[in-house]
Amino acid sequence: MIITILTLFPKIFESPLQESIIKKAVDKGLVSFNLVNIRDFAEDVHKTCDDAPYGGGPGMVMKIEPIYNAMEHINANTKRPKYILLTPQGRILDEGTAVRLACNPHLALLCGRYEGIDERVLSLVDEEISIGDYILSGGEIPALALIDAIIRHIPGVLGNEESANDESLKDGLLEYPQYTRPPLFMDMEVPAVLLSGNHEEIRKWRRKEAIKKTILKRPDLMAHVEPNKEDRKFMREIMEDIPE
Repeated sequence: MIITILTLFPKIFESPLQESIIKKAVDKGLVSFNLVNIRDFAEDVHKTCDDAPYGGGPGMVMKIEPIYNAMEHINANTKRPKYILLTPQGRILDEGTAVRLACNPHLALLCGRYEGIDERVLSLVDEEISIGDYILSGGEIPALALIDAIIRHIPGVLGNEESANDESLKDGLLEYPQYTRPPLFMDMEVPAVLLSGNHEEIRKWRRKEAIKKTILKRPDLMAHVEPNKEDRKFMREIMEDIPE
C-alpha cells in the first residue's frame, strides 16, 4: 500500500512514521509513505496557502489552488489515489472503516489547518473522515491515527496474524480482560480459568467477559452486535448479576 500525505507541516510525520508497527510495515515493504508539502504548490512568491474568509470572520482559510496543484502533481505521477480529507465534519472513524480502507492500494490523506479548507476542495476528495467530536490544530494527528488503524489490517504487518482478530471492536465488542505474570500481585489474582489449560472454558470466559465489559463501559456498542445463542445466554447471566 502507498499512503500519500498532503500537509503544510510534513515534519510532524517524520518521527511517528519511523517507529513501532508503522516502521515494521515499511521495513517489510508492505507500506510506503509519500509526504507532499502543500506549500510547495502555492502559486505566489511568498508560497501563500491561506487567506481571509469571504464574508468576514476570524482566522484564515486554506486556499484551494495549492491543494489542487498538489493533487494534480500526484495524479500525474501515479494512478489517482483515493483522497481522504481529515475533517471534524467527516464520518467518525471506526474499525469497519479502517478495514475497508486497508484494501486500497493507494490512499492520499489531506490534512486541513487554520479555520478550515475552502469548501470547493470537497469536490476534489472521495471521502471525509473525523476521529472524534473535538477540535485539533489540524488534520495531521487524525491522519496518524487513521494510518495506525489501517495498516494493522494489511496482511503481514502484525507479527501474529491472530492479534488483529482478537482486538477490541473487531466484532463490535470491547476486548476481554488480559493478564500476564505474576499470577498473584498484592492480593490481586489472575482468574483461575486462565491458568486451567482448558481452552474451551477459556474461550467461553473471554467471550462472556468481552460482552460484560462492553455492556458496562460502552453499552452503545451493543446495538451493533449480533449475538448468537451462547451470547444471549451470557447476556442474561450478566444482567442478572448487575446490581439494580
